[in-house]
Amino acid sequence: MDETHGLVMIHTGDGKGKSTAAFGLALRAYGAGLNVLILQFIKGGKISGELHALKALEKISAENKIEVRQCGLGFIDKKNFQAHVDAAQVALEIARAEILSERWDLIILDEIIYSVKFGLLDAEKILELIKIRPPQLHLLLTGRDAPKILIDAADLVTEMKLVKHPFQVGIRAQRGIEF
Repeated sequence: MDETHGLVMIHTGDGKGKSTAAFGLALRAYGAGLNVLILQFIKGGKISGELHALKALEKISAENKIEVRQCGLGFIDKKNFQAHVDAAQVALEIARAEILSERWDLIILDEIIYSVKFGLLDAEKILELIKIRPPQLHLLLTGRDAPKILIDAADLVTEMKLVKHPFQVGIRAQRGIEF
């Protein structure tokens, strides 16, 4: 009997580690033989440490797949706001198509909740993705300030809480830790 029951998961909160934990879950799932897709809704244009590591896994894997696609344009700025809205809409359509494709065991929609916070997407559109998800697909959403409508639809919600951060005392982001 197949015991796979796809979970809807959320990593939210004001603390560091939402995307990092998502990449850790991706690595665990990949190691367990699952096919994993990560769509990044805000990040774009910069290759971070985790992307280098996962691209190396893509090259050596013949049995299962792990793929990352940066769909965003990077930090959101007011003067190019419509371009960010357009990129988020395209990413949403990519997410919809991939959710329905049945090619993946785990799809991570990294920073999709930020897209709601910054006014790029409506939470109802994300809820629609949850509703169309095949029952065996695991779906993870990340970003600060998850709206109640998404929290209520999730099976597992983890809140990262900021206690102390080096930014607070003027220490810049560190390679290998922050990116």
